[in-house]
Amino acid sequence: MKLSSIRGRIGTTQLFVLAAIAVAVGLWAGTRWLGQEPPPELKTAVMYPAPLTIPDFELQRSDGKAFTAANLQGHWTITFFGFTHCPDICPTTLTVFKQVWIKLAAAGKTDKVQFVFVSVDPERDTAEQLARYIAFFNKDFIAATGADDQLTRLTRALGLVYAKVPDESGGYSIDHSASVVIIDPKGRRAGLFRPPFEVTPISADITSLVDWH
Repeated sequence: MKLSSIRGRIGTTQLFVLAAIAVAVGLWAGTRWLGQEPPPELKTAVMYPAPLTIPDFELQRSDGKAFTAANLQGHWTITFFGFTHCPDICPTTLTVFKQVWIKLAAAGKTDKVQFVFVSVDPERDTAEQLARYIAFFNKDFIAATGADDQLTRLTRALGLVYAKVPDESGGYSIDHSASVVIIDPKGRRAGLFRPPFEVTPISADITSLVDWH
């Protein structure tokens, strides 16, 4: 669903305003990378002046294994939150990152990168559903979901939001942030990619980050 068409729910609108504020604050939250050299100049990624700690969390991968903060260590983790019934934003974003992955693989960079799709619709997105969905885009991508308290804890730490919204048919959809979060090899919130997403500059930025650290 398109975030530009929030369905008049004041609570949902306020959540997205708060998320935008959180991102803005994060972008100015620090002045250096804890003594490290600053990240390279990038084409499209927005990097925080200082990386931000992510609290412990526990999700379940589509293969039944746990996915926790420990799994963020040692890789650049590119993370997108959505749901498998999403009609537009999610499949479009995943298609772009499928092409990004192909470019990274051709350059021999995928051993230092992982792409994680987190469903914020645990009610419908079972392990089997997630496995089928993510395999359509790339079998190397990780898909996970979890209880709402764990999802809320993680999304808030990353400056993102999501909200369940009833639809006209009596069912529901999910409004969610469209940005893709960049997590550094120390498991810290490092930056983000904002839509619209383009394969070539994103691939170049991830390559630069991998080569940098």
